Amino acid sequence: MEQLPSDRVRGSAPRYLACGAYRLPLESRTLVAGVLNVTPDSFYDGGRYSETEAAVARAHEMVREGADLIDIGGQSSRPFSKPVTEEEELARIGPVLDRLQGRIDVPVSIDTCRSGVARYAISRGACIVNDITALTHDREMLPLVAGEGVAVVLMHMRGAPGIMQVDTRYDDLVGEVKSYLFERASAVSGAGLESARIVIDPGIGFGKSVEGNLELLRRLSELKELGYPVLVGASRKSFIGLLLGVPEEERLEGSLGAAAAAVMNGADVVRVHDVKQTVQAIRVVDAIRREESKSCLR
Repeated sequence: MEQLPSDRVRGSAPRYLACGAYRLPLESRTLVAGVLNVTPDSFYDGGRYSETEAAVARAHEMVREGADLIDIGGQSSRPFSKPVTEEEELARIGPVLDRLQGRIDVPVSIDTCRSGVARYAISRGACIVNDITALTHDREMLPLVAGEGVAVVLMHMRGAPGIMQVDTRYDDLVGEVKSYLFERASAVSGAGLESARIVIDPGIGFGKSVEGNLELLRRLSELKELGYPVLVGASRKSFIGLLLGVPEEERLEGSLGAAAAAVMNGADVVRVHDVKQTVQAIRVVDAIRREESKSCLR
């Protein structure tokens, strides 16, 4: 891996996440991102919030439960999923964004790899672009996010959702993930986006084996050395089901365990389906791991 520049070393990570008019603190507590999939086929909540009224109600409910931001997605990225058209993705997210604009008091993130979808979402108030391809799928994504000055989440994934679980072998998993995320973060930084707007995500469940997911969670501190906030999305994923022998609807306890481990090992943001339970669990973990335990209490 190439030599890190002097401002991207351990201890130099931003103290807050800048997104739109928001400055979300990163030193005092872990941020919780609530997942809102407005899709019929997502692996856990597919179809549950595909109707606009249900999706809007769930967004407001997650805010009441303590979510620091809401991540809205209109296309499933579960293993072996098939892509939908941009028109369909827009049709799914558009009514929800329209109903939430100006009516929700936390940042909204758009989970997409398409610049057209991201542009529409930004015009409707979204201030974070969460791209599972780390802005590589659509060549217009990088200039878009740089020009708009939104925050970005850059994730590692080998292959595409339809094939990513076919081969999950790596010679050096953590080294490859770290090198890739450094390269993508450097590209975004080079385009003019400040480090306080760049988040990296190791891509738990995206082209990794059960053992690989566990290794990444165990060695998160090595990704922290890059100097960017780290987001972890392990909620209700298949590796938890395989470890415990349970289906998606019975993975709450396993998801809380994974979130707690991620925070103990350095995660700054956890992306979850079960906001209320995770917020309560993470408050306890924050109190244990942070010197100023009182500052993590809400």
